Amino acid sequence: MTAIASAGSTRSVERALGLLSEVCAEGSISLSECARRAQLPASTALRLLRTMENAGFVARDSDGSFRAGGRLIQVGAVALGRQSLVGLAEPGMQRIVEATGESSYLAIAGPGETAIYIAMVEGTHAVRHTSWVGRSVSRTDLAVGRALQGDETATGYFAERDRLEPDVTAIVSSIFRPGGIAGALSVLGPTYRIDDDVMHQYGEIVCREAQAIAEQLGLPRSAQLRREVTGK
Repeated sequence: MTAIASAGSTRSVERALGLLSEVCAEGSISLSECARRAQLPASTALRLLRTMENAGFVARDSDGSFRAGGRLIQVGAVALGRQSLVGLAEPGMQRIVEATGESSYLAIAGPGETAIYIAMVEGTHAVRHTSWVGRSVSRTDLAVGRALQGDETATGYFAERDRLEPDVTAIVSSIFRPGGIAGALSVLGPTYRIDDDVMHQYGEIVCREAQAIAEQLGLPRSAQLRREVTGK
């Protein structure tokens, strides 16, 4: 009896992980499509997805489709945060905070068209932005999304006011690596403290630190400058 119960539990875990993989592969996915891809009856898939929803590993949208939940994103962010990119970025993020007093973030591309914030160094002002670590946001029409896509910019950074959160200004720069984009480095602070001149100053600081990280990832400064000129 014990062996049979153990085998059943293992099978349930395998099925749940299979469903979770399908959910993570898409921005959102319907129950029927998720069940089809995982090769499970819809009733079994629904039972397992509801269990994971209760634990916060998946979330359900208003149309009934499933997406990655907050708990899963947090766990993933912790795991990613232990990888080398965070270690390389933290000294530069500390310097950004020392120079600006505002909070600095590191983001990477997440499932679908999302960005996930995986590290932060908190600002020193009494009123400061905190904390998005583990948070997943849409990349559409946001500065962080443009940075993660590697869009071209004459300044080396992207800036926006009040788009994702009211009264918050974000200034973001791409972190290039050989062959692509490793992540996005940003500084966020209250809009009332960041006028156009300050925005440009902070943009130069963030861009400089992003370039320093890219060099550590193996992309020489000369290659970064060439890319800025040619877009390649």
